[in-house]
Amino acid sequence: MDDDAPTRTSVVSSRDEEKRKSVDDGEGDGGSEPPSAVARNFMFPAIAGGLFGWDIGISSGALENITTSAANGGDGFALNSIQSGQFVSASLFGALMASAVAGAGIGDRLGARRELALAAMLYLIGSVSGSAANGFELLVFSKLVYGLGVGFAMQSAPVYIAETAPSALRGSLISLKEGFIVGGILIGYLASEGVMTADGGWRQLFLESTPVIALLLAGTLAVLPDSPRWIAKAGDTPETRSKTRDALVKVRGAQSDADMARVEKELEDIFQAAETMNATEGGSGMIHLFEKRYLRPLYIGLSVVLFQQFTGQPSVLYYANQTFEAAGWSAEDAANVSVILGVWKLFMTAIAVSKVDSLGRRPLLLGGVSVVTVCLFALAALNAPGEAQTVAQAQASLAVIFLYVGAYQLSFGPIAWLLVGEVFPAKVRSAAVGLATLSNFGSNFLVSLFLPTVEETIGLRGTYLGFASVGVLAVVSIYFTVVETRGKTLEEIEEMLTK
Repeated sequence: MDDDAPTRTSVVSSRDEEKRKSVDDGEGDGGSEPPSAVARNFMFPAIAGGLFGWDIGISSGALENITTSAANGGDGFALNSIQSGQFVSASLFGALMASAVAGAGIGDRLGARRELALAAMLYLIGSVSGSAANGFELLVFSKLVYGLGVGFAMQSAPVYIAETAPSALRGSLISLKEGFIVGGILIGYLASEGVMTADGGWRQLFLESTPVIALLLAGTLAVLPDSPRWIAKAGDTPETRSKTRDALVKVRGAQSDADMARVEKELEDIFQAAETMNATEGGSGMIHLFEKRYLRPLYIGLSVVLFQQFTGQPSVLYYANQTFEAAGWSAEDAANVSVILGVWKLFMTAIAVSKVDSLGRRPLLLGGVSVVTVCLFALAALNAPGEAQTVAQAQASLAVIFLYVGAYQLSFGPIAWLLVGEVFPAKVRSAAVGLATLSNFGSNFLVSLFLPTVEETIGLRGTYLGFASVGVLAVVSIYFTVVETRGKTLEEIEEMLTK
């Protein structure tokens, strides 16, 4: 087996060069597909991400409306602080559960398309039951069910986009999914503002997403094809080849003889990679993730999603409102910081989407995380222990927060999930993405849970310094481990990271 390795590497290198030349000439992967086919393959997974953002965006507004309505004797529930925390965190806990289940093998058995359909069903059940909840327990259960949908959606969406997108567009499309999440958050904020004073307005918030969920469910079941790479994992048989070819034709929107020739070439590449993968040592599924040949891509994928959370994005936004107030804004104006930052995040995500396939993943990640780290050190310097910020310091902090958020959206925001979708070998991709999703939600939960205690113990400056120290480690880790994947097929990336 080892004697064949140089031959396989040279063959893949030759295909790599040929593929890049074809892409540069506009004739290869991504140069000839109908925009309608590319849009269809992307849109439904992206909508699933947008519905995750929607849940984030409406949670605080729904909670406030629930308690305000109850206080006014209307349609709501009187909640204590523990119950409020349970309401907000229920969907996150559901996402954790679904990520664990998907990573354990369910996701691989279902395939990304069916997993997206399952997510849509859970979204629908959670939304409808939440809008009709007649007690706090059912309300939290509904959020939990919706969170299960989030977990399955966030595990399957990057896998499906990565496995079906043209190489030349894969980075932009997976990054654009992050834009849908940010857009969902922003729309959720705005929707919450619209029903904030309405009695029982929270029920409307739960229901407003159902038409979009129905579209997602119908699309994944009736329009979206299975991933050809997932079908090919069943083995190289005439039946599997026929099904994979049919899926490729639909995914690529192939119509002309030239299109069909490209489909046949890609079909051979997929099965050749599958044959090489099956001939090597190493199994599939969660239990095999820690085998030696998978350790490098596993480290890259897990490290970026963990650094994404432990460089403090939740905490910086958590304290943004009080910084706005210290800068001289009224409490009412400061409450609108979420909307302002949401628009800014969406704008910077759009820039990342436009540049990720031209500049590459590595430069954006290194540059963006470096700026994030500098911003964290600056925020630490602007928050002296035991002293209230002056207006000038608060205004400077405000500018730094916007710079921090912008740099995050150019780097960790979209590119962490892009790498998660790209770097894992096909044999363990579903399980590995499930583990990465579990790690992301788990670390987010830990940061959110312990942030107030940490800040109370070591102060805001100490908290920022801790996150900045993690940022330094992140920059070093990215520099030495993250490779450039721009313009490469998934098979070429797999060969590069596992040889």
